[in-house]
Amino acid sequence: MQFHETLAQIQKQAEQTITLPSGWAQGRAFFGGFSAALVAEFVLKQFPREYHLRSMTTSFVAPAEAGEASLSLRILREGKSVIQVAAELQQQGQVMLSCLASLGKKRDSVVKVEGEASPDLKTINDGPGLPEADIVPEFAKNFDYRITSGGMPFSGQPGRTFGGWVRFRHEQQRLTTAAILALVDAWPPAVLPHLKQPAPASSLTWTIEFPDIDLAPFNTHDWFQYEAFIEQAADGYGHSRAGLWSEQGELIAISRQTFTVFA
Repeated sequence: MQFHETLAQIQKQAEQTITLPSGWAQGRAFFGGFSAALVAEFVLKQFPREYHLRSMTTSFVAPAEAGEASLSLRILREGKSVIQVAAELQQQGQVMLSCLASLGKKRDSVVKVEGEASPDLKTINDGPGLPEADIVPEFAKNFDYRITSGGMPFSGQPGRTFGGWVRFRHEQQRLTTAAILALVDAWPPAVLPHLKQPAPASSLTWTIEFPDIDLAPFNTHDWFQYEAFIEQAADGYGHSRAGLWSEQGELIAISRQTFTVFA
């Protein structure tokens, strides 16, 4: 089952059961960016379209797996223009993913600051993709990559930045907030190029924010620019910030992660 076919299962109801498809494994777990995307789509389906998802903070509590899963949410507060909710994805009665989401309608404001400009990531032709190798996670085969910032994972090239270009490999659908979540989390933790040999690493918590821009011109098969910056890493944990931009340099998402690395 493809990404957008899975999203299509989600309905406007506060509790529901869906099926997580095979083909999206991330080591022994289901791809976290897909889980978060499902929760985001689920939250957005429950409210009028004028409520834009402004921010979403996710804790990856336990590794999910392909198969049946349940979604639920609770409204924490509903104001005149902002709604705050808590949502969960569960399997076999256990919480796999927990998130806090803030949605907000537009308001008149005298404040307007343009989004941060995209970094110089060279061109799509200036960097390699991920190799066709067993070490590449199953889910990553659903995306195309071009690494133009930092080194290849497990190449022993230390640095603070990591990124390049990314798109869905096969699916050509209108870009949505859910798809943005998958595109951002498709990138491995920025510390992996520091390692000289494979080792497990994963997101522990993830906060992502979405400028309210018109996504209608964008397609999931378009190329998008991504770059992460490592702020600190030690003792098996690290902290990074990242951004996702359109090919034209328009800021689409702002991301921050706490990650674990077992090396």
